[in-house]
Amino acid sequence: MLFDSLYMQIKFLKIYSIVFSMILFFLSIQSCKNESIDQNYADNDSDGFFDMIDNCPFVPNPNQTDSNSDGIGDFCSDMDDDGIIDVEDNCPENYNPYQFDGDGDGIGDKCDLVDFTSLPCINGLAGEYPCNGYDLVGHLSIEDLSIDFVENTRVNDSWGWRDPLTEKEYAIVGLSSHTSFVDMSDPDNLLLIGILPTASVNSIWRDIKVYNDHAYIVSEASNHGMQIFDLKRLRNVENMPSVFSPDIHYSDFGRAHNIVINEQTGYAYPVGNQDPGRSFSRDPGHEGGLFDGGPIFINIQNPTSPVMEGGFSGVGYCHDAQAVIYDGPDSEHIGKEIMIGSDAQHVDIIDISDKSNPIILSTIVYENTHYVHQGWLTEDHRYFIVGDELDEAADGINTRSIVLDFTDLDNPILHHDYYGPTLAIDHNGYVVGDRFYLASYKAGLREIDISQIESKQMTEIGFFDSYPQGDGSGFSGAWSVYPFHESKNIIISDIQNGLFVVKREN
Repeated sequence: MLFDSLYMQIKFLKIYSIVFSMILFFLSIQSCKNESIDQNYADNDSDGFFDMIDNCPFVPNPNQTDSNSDGIGDFCSDMDDDGIIDVEDNCPENYNPYQFDGDGDGIGDKCDLVDFTSLPCINGLAGEYPCNGYDLVGHLSIEDLSIDFVENTRVNDSWGWRDPLTEKEYAIVGLSSHTSFVDMSDPDNLLLIGILPTASVNSIWRDIKVYNDHAYIVSEASNHGMQIFDLKRLRNVENMPSVFSPDIHYSDFGRAHNIVINEQTGYAYPVGNQDPGRSFSRDPGHEGGLFDGGPIFINIQNPTSPVMEGGFSGVGYCHDAQAVIYDGPDSEHIGKEIMIGSDAQHVDIIDISDKSNPIILSTIVYENTHYVHQGWLTEDHRYFIVGDELDEAADGINTRSIVLDFTDLDNPILHHDYYGPTLAIDHNGYVVGDRFYLASYKAGLREIDISQIESKQMTEIGFFDSYPQGDGSGFSGAWSVYPFHESKNIIISDIQNGLFVVKREN
């Protein structure tokens, strides 16, 4: 009997164990009923990365982007711990839980470097600035372009540079006391990186050109010479804005009104030199001139080791010029280095291929010449569009651009005159494609369609007036423009109002 009782107990325990195992199995099935995969291989955000290796497991981020390398993906990272993920935070590195943005530019007040809002051109105005087809996307006043601002500081010429490594675009702006270097990669927040003070004294004339990532700066300031600045230094500036010194101060000449650079050949041509003690007198009150004020030939193929190779005095004072490897309709001169000088009273075409033996190809004087100031070739090298700086005021005419036909470089002829819609004086103009971009003093930037120039048709199709204070033929407003940046952001340097960055609508 004892054995039978023990046997029954063992049998009952086996049955109980089997039943209990079945119940546990059933419960485990129920608990996993909605799970299709082991948790070690779950992908809650369905971005193709298992949760255990996903740097942001609950927000899809198939590229696993982690900009600051903190192990947390950008789509769920909150670097400043303000409760707003970085991709939605208007200031991701500064604690700003309320996302204040006083100027509405999308950048939080905590990290907004410039209190400026882009101004679209609406009903002919971008804020207070008259416009047609151009939005204002960035602005720095003269004070913003300076470190120790002094009253009566004025802006003059400008140029641009694109860093080939970072692809950032910069504005290089001349002022009476210094040169400013401005990061314009975010035009709505233009950033003054630093300044390069004048090499001697202040002057209202300063000019800049760029070759091989170096800026070359001249001025009519006494004993200024040429400053050479390595623009790559702008990449890693810790204390902004900084006061820079030049890499090289070249002093084989003193004053120069302007500088021309041919990037194809690696030559710089300071023009309009007027050092005291020279034999040339340009105007009453202006004496002297190395090479009679004509172009000086400086080899800059090694950017910081300039070598003077002579100059040219055959046409007298040169105010401004353009130098190119000629590739136009005159087959006799294709491949030669040609300089077109705007030489106060005439336009001169010079073959400067042989620096020891420059040759005048031709000289042209157009009607009603007052002061031949500056000009630029069309891209096919057939036409040269030149501005006379004094004809508008002297003759009471609208802005006049003189178009010369360079089909035959030995015998250039007048093609036609273009008259703009305002009385403003034209100053500096440049060609990009079939557009002519003209700095027109009190009328600002003017964009002119030259696609029909052969038929003597030029049409203004847009403008941005950086000088709303007035109109007419005075010497105020836009000194120069730079339309060559790949972004299509155009630089305007305005004498009284500073740096403007504008862009075509849409």
